[in-house]
Amino acid sequence: MTIDQLQKDSLELLKQLISIQSFSKEEEKTADAIEHFLQERNVKTNRKLNNIWAYNKCFDATKPTLLLNSHHDTVKPNSGYTRDPYEAAVEDGKLYGLGSNDAGGCLVSLVATFLYYYEEEGLSYNICLATTAEEEISGNNGLECVLPDLGELEFAIVGEPTQMNLAIAERGLLVLDCTAHGKAGHAAREEGDNAIYKALKDIEWFRSYRFSKVSEMFGPLKMSVTIINAGSQHNVVPATCTFTVDVRVTDAYTNEEVLKIIRTNVDCDVKPRSIRLKPSSIDKEHPIVQSGLKLGRTTYGSPTTSDQALLNIPSLKVGPGDSARSHMADEYIYTREIEEGIELYIAMLKPVVQGK
Repeated sequence: MTIDQLQKDSLELLKQLISIQSFSKEEEKTADAIEHFLQERNVKTNRKLNNIWAYNKCFDATKPTLLLNSHHDTVKPNSGYTRDPYEAAVEDGKLYGLGSNDAGGCLVSLVATFLYYYEEEGLSYNICLATTAEEEISGNNGLECVLPDLGELEFAIVGEPTQMNLAIAERGLLVLDCTAHGKAGHAAREEGDNAIYKALKDIEWFRSYRFSKVSEMFGPLKMSVTIINAGSQHNVVPATCTFTVDVRVTDAYTNEEVLKIIRTNVDCDVKPRSIRLKPSSIDKEHPIVQSGLKLGRTTYGSPTTSDQALLNIPSLKVGPGDSARSHMADEYIYTREIEEGIELYIAMLKPVVQGK
């Protein structure tokens, strides 16, 4: 297929996806639509729950495989919408609709790129396309669920709106539920051991501690206490004080290393909700990054978390659209961004998969 035809088909697919409600864990119908779209083009698909994946026609098990991944679930529309979030309307070059920017434009552009190379013989890499679910909630039944089924992967392109610039690193995320323990007593007497005061000591540590290693891309690791709860009534010394800490982990540490340092320095109990959302990066000298740089794109470190955090391979986050529009009311993406995204994805991959 020509790039022009791929661009037209991609816009139509995105319009269809916008018209279908696909909140996280409720993506069955968008999975159906993607599966049908690929099968109509004679692509053999695989499915697990609401995840669809496929390989290039000339797959060669002796060659390394690269992954093209993006998600088709959305958040719920916020209360500020003035338009129907499921009406895919094009006005003044903007395609409006829930999920148009995050990450529908990226997804259909990667689908088009996969189809462009689908039948080509003699590629240096196999290409695996995975359109996955539950990204918006970092769910277990999305990319993480199908990774064991995809086979060995060499590196990945993760489609998220970056204005087609190259996010060569992404912060990881630890959410910590902390509990300081004291002893209950009557506030009018010298009774009890106030858990709030114990928590304050640890909260001050979270506020002031500086990790020794500083990321070249992101700078210092960041910790923020964001929720605190204690006490039942005014005259009772609280026996427990709970608080939540948001930790944005840089590529200078692993999540496990950060958790060990924290537990060594505080007295409260520290329970991570998950250690799955790891910091990720790709070497600036990697061929896919160098290819993007030669096309005039710039590199940066992304502060937001995506499915990239679930990968244990080098991965590049790049895609059409602007992350500032993600989750906004009256979400949109420019149609030209999708067209340019397809062209740039294809051009970035050429020297890598064709050796040209």
